[in-house]
Amino acid sequence: MTTNEWTAGNWNTLNTFGAQALKHMDRSRQARGRMLERAGYGSVETPSVVLHTETGLNVRRYGDAGEGPAVLLVPAPIKRSYIWDLAPQVSVVRRWLEHGYRVYLAQWLPVPEENDHFGLDDYGDHMLDVCRKVAAADSGEQRLAVVGHSLGGILAAMYSCLHPEHVSATILLESPLHIEAKSCCFTPLVKATPHARQIADTFRQVPGVFLNMMSAMAEPQAFQVERIMDRWLSMANPAALANHMRVERWTHDEFPLPGRLFTEIVEDIYRHDAFMQGQLDVGGRRIGPADLRAPLACVVDPRSKLIPLQAMAPFMEAAASEGKLLLRYEGDVGVNLQHVGVLVGASAHARIWPALFQWLGTIREA
Repeated sequence: MTTNEWTAGNWNTLNTFGAQALKHMDRSRQARGRMLERAGYGSVETPSVVLHTETGLNVRRYGDAGEGPAVLLVPAPIKRSYIWDLAPQVSVVRRWLEHGYRVYLAQWLPVPEENDHFGLDDYGDHMLDVCRKVAAADSGEQRLAVVGHSLGGILAAMYSCLHPEHVSATILLESPLHIEAKSCCFTPLVKATPHARQIADTFRQVPGVFLNMMSAMAEPQAFQVERIMDRWLSMANPAALANHMRVERWTHDEFPLPGRLFTEIVEDIYRHDAFMQGQLDVGGRRIGPADLRAPLACVVDPRSKLIPLQAMAPFMEAAASEGKLLLRYEGDVGVNLQHVGVLVGASAHARIWPALFQWLGTIREA
């Protein structure tokens, strides 16, 4: 089924039966994820404590309070955050701890339906500032590095633009910062669908399975073909296969997006490219790359159609940061989705993360 066929004939059905069916599919996917966990493919996480809880958010600290600079990890607000800490050998959390950082994480939580008004200003400003304040109270550090992946990178970049005085460095991993119509795989889908508010009003909270379906329609190579190929390629290596299956379990562990957040991501970020254009409205303030002044590192997969080079490089070039680093991630076997390979891939942990820490060291010495 093509994008145009889907949007032309089935929207009214989705408004009634379809919405409930998708929510049921969401529950089924979550049940399958729990089954995979019982089969031994759950995450093996680093000990942590929750320092603060509020609607939609836990602020976690990993390891002991310790000493050293602080870092805030910002996951995408779609699936669970343990992809950053999947297993000891491929744990981004552990890499930061090994380099002497005090590690904090914005753990997004499902919000009640009455909070479907939560939007980009809540996630990219208010709640990340709560994380920063909690980290400051715990560590004594008033500035921290902010690291985001995918849609979490948008939130991290927003926070860096809004609060430069609190950000020592910004690291963005495969994040859709610039939506160029020619290179963005989601452009045909966004053009063919109604205003995202109509979709959000159908659900109030947009189910994770709906987001998965739309992603698979927009880029079947990344979300279907590459996953199957990776499983076959992983068969000869038990460690790679175990890692693949842990990511598979994670892919079933999503939660719905608040209606307003979904609407603003689709309309402001994807349809109008407002962030790149310096027109992203966050609480009455318009921001863009010229507002990002902290040292900036970006990691991109040059083979990706999901987040191509053009989704990051122009934003990075336009940023006001003096210190910049662009790294190219070339992929791994055993990561299931290449899009998360920068977090869970063996070569990413052998090459990308050491390069990032070396860069951070030069910034601190400057």
